[in-house]
Amino acid sequence: MSKAFWAIIAVVLIVFGGILLFKDNKANAPSDSTSSSNVQPTNHTEGKGSTGVVLVEYGDYQCPFCGQYYPIVKQVQQKYNDQITFQFRNLPLLQIHQNAFAGARAAEAAALQNKFWEMHDKLYENQETWSASSNPLSVFTTYAGQLGLNVDTFKKDFASSKVNDIINADIKEFGKTGQELSTPTFFLDGKKISPKSVDEFSKYIDDRIAQKQKS
Repeated sequence: MSKAFWAIIAVVLIVFGGILLFKDNKANAPSDSTSSSNVQPTNHTEGKGSTGVVLVEYGDYQCPFCGQYYPIVKQVQQKYNDQITFQFRNLPLLQIHQNAFAGARAAEAAALQNKFWEMHDKLYENQETWSASSNPLSVFTTYAGQLGLNVDTFKKDFASSKVNDIINADIKEFGKTGQELSTPTFFLDGKKISPKSVDEFSKYIDDRIAQKQKS
């Protein structure tokens, strides 16, 4: 056979391989918008909320600052468990954290088996383990097994458009606040706050509870 024939075959193989690679990358990439306008933002909450005060965190599981805030937020949750409601929503910063969306997928896939907070905690407590991984799903699958999840279902949900849409709904909801993309971002009854310690969180929360009791 001629050299021209083999050259044509080589070109065909290269093009075909490129198409497969493109499809694979596209399948693993997050969508920029929800596929359905009816998808609602998440409602993951903890706390008894007796005062009606709500503290919302928009966080990124790969964000090192969120990781530093994690133990602080846990202390605040424990301190005010009876009085306030704490809520977490997804805000993966895709431009700077390559595994952020994958982390959010893991948490939301676990949520479909009623293990959101357990996965949320594992992701932050082991942030350094999976953040730089080239295959974070393998790590998340291990966590899913440790949490007693159905691993096959977890993996299917992790890759699903349903989970993708849920995360994008949170991102869209954050966009309505008009705030600059930054994590963690906290809102206390809808007002942005920037505490840096348990004491500063406590002052904001105590003041807000007092205001609510007067009204």
